[in-house]
Amino acid sequence: MKYLKQLAMALVFFIMPIVAQANEIDTGDTAWMLTSSALVLFMLLPGLSLFYAGLVRSKNVLSVLMQCFSIACAMSLLWFAVGYSLAFSGDGNWIGNLDKAFLNGVTFDSVADGTAIPESVFVVFQMTFIMITPALFVGGFAERMNFSAMFLFSILWSLIVYVPVTHWVWGGGWLADKGLLDFAGGTVVHVTAGVSALVAAMVVGNRTGFPERPMTPHSMALTVAGAGMLWFGWFGFNGGSAVAADGGAGMAMLVTHLSAAAGSLAWMAIEWIRFRKPSVLGIVTGMVAGLGTITPASGFVGPMGGVIIGLCGGTLCYFATQLIKSVWKIDDSLDVFPVHGVGGALGTILAAVFVSHSWGGAGYAEGMNLGSQLGIQVIGVLATGVYAAVVSYVLLKLIGAFMPLRADAETEQQGLDVTQHGETGYNL
Repeated sequence: MKYLKQLAMALVFFIMPIVAQANEIDTGDTAWMLTSSALVLFMLLPGLSLFYAGLVRSKNVLSVLMQCFSIACAMSLLWFAVGYSLAFSGDGNWIGNLDKAFLNGVTFDSVADGTAIPESVFVVFQMTFIMITPALFVGGFAERMNFSAMFLFSILWSLIVYVPVTHWVWGGGWLADKGLLDFAGGTVVHVTAGVSALVAAMVVGNRTGFPERPMTPHSMALTVAGAGMLWFGWFGFNGGSAVAADGGAGMAMLVTHLSAAAGSLAWMAIEWIRFRKPSVLGIVTGMVAGLGTITPASGFVGPMGGVIIGLCGGTLCYFATQLIKSVWKIDDSLDVFPVHGVGGALGTILAAVFVSHSWGGAGYAEGMNLGSQLGIQVIGVLATGVYAAVVSYVLLKLIGAFMPLRADAETEQQGLDVTQHGETGYNL
């Protein structure tokens, strides 16, 4: 009996450090996630802001910058108040609970569940995602929506669409239980934002003169600068979604870069063949298509999968853009749906193919195969897309009943910078 007690004590002293170590904060993981959070914020401010600002006409440049900036501020406080809690606390299938409202329980010592990083860092990283998602869809109705209506729509949409979908996919909800593969936001970010942008573009209506009158970007230099910042920041977007400084983060960064390059060249090649002149606008839009398409698959596929997904994304998103504007005559001003919506959906579906070991991917989860995984991916795309479309339509109609959604014809003609904000982007 004496020897059994000694053996038990020895086991306790051996096991306790291992258990304690599992709950300790890893400084390497924490440093990477701090960096990733800053990179994603850089994607929005200034990356996406400048990318969009250059694409609109000069009389609306400040309006787009103001929309992105104000959304970033509002989403930060929304995430603090209830967003984080509803997305990541509780075990409901559809929505979390309010146990962590106003970041209750997030202390200096708290560790995010299933990670080795401070919960405060996880909160900040996920906060940058809710900041950039509604900022994406403002491109669908750029140059014509009233600022007050846009601001209210963004807040309500984030609370009713983004937060629940985040819980479905990443917070332990029903899509997570089904085994949906969405590493960094193909459904949560790109499908929801892309579909909502299309719905908003149709509800608000086309810009005056579209499509007969050309509405060319006023500054491709700003757009290219913003595109470079997006590419740079996307390493945090996808690599940071590993929530660790490990091989998964490294592979996510590698395939993200390869997909962006492949998407750029695919779009450029199509324009070169069709028009004999590859455009700067085309190559940077192809880059965004490649980035959006690889996002859901980035932590699951290998280099070959990344290249093929990028090529498919650049090609399909190009033709989707032509379909939306030239055939359907829908004024999705900055191509949010054909690039982000279509790209996010395509990447989510292709993740089921290229996750296979035969393509150099991470492999299927136990009990999964190509058919079953593909079915789950399609369900995820359809569920998030339909939900975002219905809620966006209802919200826009409700808001429109209390305030004008669209700037009047005179305001649109003068430009939103002067009429909505009392300033001009350029004093020349």
